Amino acid sequence: MFFPVAASTLTEASIGLSSYRMHTVTISPKFQVVIPQAVREAMGLRTGEKAHVISFRNRIEIIPLRDIRKIRGYLKGIDTSFNRQGDRV
Repeated sequence: MFFPVAASTLTEASIGLSSYRMHTVTISPKFQVVIPQAVREAMGLRTGEKAHVISFRNRIEIIPLRDIRKIRGYLKGIDTSFNRQGDRV
């Protein structure tokens, strides 16, 4: 089972924000694009991986899907305690 990458797992280093640069790509006659090498490396993309493609606010977003086992533990240490109402178990 695959899930989109959680935003909290993305760090400045993991997406190359310290050297952020917009890249221009060309859409082929078959509507294909090549993801620039710097972006592929920063995101850890590999051939054959799946991704969601979303049209959002006049732009196209590509969201890589990661195996849930690979993101295991990214919420380690999060405080999950909260006060329940008296009528709730």
